[in-house]
Parts: sequence; structure tokens; C-alpha cells
Amino acid sequence: MRIGFIGAGRMGTPMVQRLVAAGHDVHAVGRTDDKRTATAELGAHPVSRSVDAGRDADVVIVCVFTDQQVRAICLDDDLVGAMRPGSVIVLHTTGSPRTAEEIARRAAEHDVAVVDAPVSGGPHDIAAGTVTVFMGGSHDAVARARPAVAAYADPVLRVGPIGAGQRVKLVNNTLFAAQIGLVAEGVRLGSELGIDESTLLTALTHGSAGSRALSGIAATGSADAFITRVGEFIGKDVAVVRTTAAELGTDLGLLDATVSAALK
Repeated sequence: MRIGFIGAGRMGTPMVQRLVAAGHDVHAVGRTDDKRTATAELGAHPVSRSVDAGRDADVVIVCVFTDQQVRAICLDDDLVGAMRPGSVIVLHTTGSPRTAEEIARRAAEHDVAVVDAPVSGGPHDIAAGTVTVFMGGSHDAVARARPAVAAYADPVLRVGPIGAGQRVKLVNNTLFAAQIGLVAEGVRLGSELGIDESTLLTALTHGSAGSRALSGIAATGSADAFITRVGEFIGKDVAVVRTTAAELGTDLGLLDATVSAALK
């Protein structure tokens, strides 16, 4: 399968490595000479522009940081117009469902399908082929994108039509942020009760309070250190979910206070 790849950074690099290892013909964007050299070292064909990655590709994977970057690549740079009929765009960036829906409408004019496919996990999960992907799109579009995504993701879950992947991911990240906030509050309570934080965190991982958030915090050694490490990413996603919830006439409800505790 010929695959275009845009965003070979922290998350994208192990994706490209696994796509190449799976035998796919990967054409990845590098904006500078150094980036193109690094791309070639991954075993991919370096290209300079998004439209060059999209041309003749069966699937184009977009893995950039912000919603604004996704819009710029797909719409302003006209990636959708450069792709051949019958191809698929996979959007891994966590962002607004409405961005995915708008790109899908524009892409449909060129007979190009779009799947919003945010990921849950980190670079180590991608490298192991075990990152979770929530896919929103038609059954046909998801089926066409799945062979590429399955090179680095398991499970790959179709959760509904276009935009549904983003909605599920935003709920997921809100709950994760809330869990971080709860652990931070638990650490505060433990401190007031005279319990060493490291001892408390290690003990709690063996109790009914256990969660992925707690395990991550315990492995890091402290709630503050973990929040510092993941705060940029969680903060971005929480800002998106708050905006999206407001657009849809709802809010975070009881989750808001604990989410705020994770963003201190």
C-alpha cells in the first residue's frame, strides 16, 4: 500500500517505522533538509510538501499537534485536492469533531474519504504496535484505512460516523485528566495524614483505587512530576473538549473540578 505521512514527530516517527517494517511504501513529509534526512533514515521516501505525500497515495496519515495545523494541511494547502479518487485521509490529531466533518465534506467533492482516528497511548505503545485508535467514518472508509493503521495500532475500534472518533477521544481524555486530578487530591489528603507520597502511590496501585492514570503517576514518582510531563498534551485536549462541549450545548459537569486539579 502506498502511504503518505504528514507529521513524523514524537508520535509519528514510530508510526512511520512500523509502516515501513510492515512493507508499506511510505512517502513522508520533511520540511527541512535535516527532517528529510531523518525521514530517509526511517526507510521512508522524503518529500517536501503535503500535496506531494498525498499524490498517488492510497492512504494519507496526518499526525500533527493542533486542529489548526490539520485544517491548514488538508484545506489551506489543499491536500484533499491533490489526492486521487478512492483514497483515504486518516486524521490522528485530537481536535474538534467539526474539523473532521468539514474536511470530510470538502474531500467528498474529490471522491476522497476521511476517517478521524485519534489515538490513546504514547510513542512506546505505537512502537509496540499496541496503541488504541478510535476511528470515526463510514464502514468502507475505515476498512480501507485499517490495513495501514493496524501496522502500529491494536485495537483499532470503529466507534461511529465521521467525528465520532474525536468525540470518544475527548471523553476519554477528560476522564483521564479527571483521574489525574483525583490522584493529585488523594496525594494531598495523604500528605495531611502524614503518609509519604511515594509509599502511598505504590500502595494504591495494588488497591481498588488503581487506574492507568494512577499507575503512570506512581511510575513517575509524584503527581506534580507527572502533571508537568503530560500537562501540555492534556491541557490542549481539555481545552478542545470544553470548547466542543460548549458548541454542542453541554459542559463537563462534575468532571470539571477534578479536571482543573490536573491542570494546576
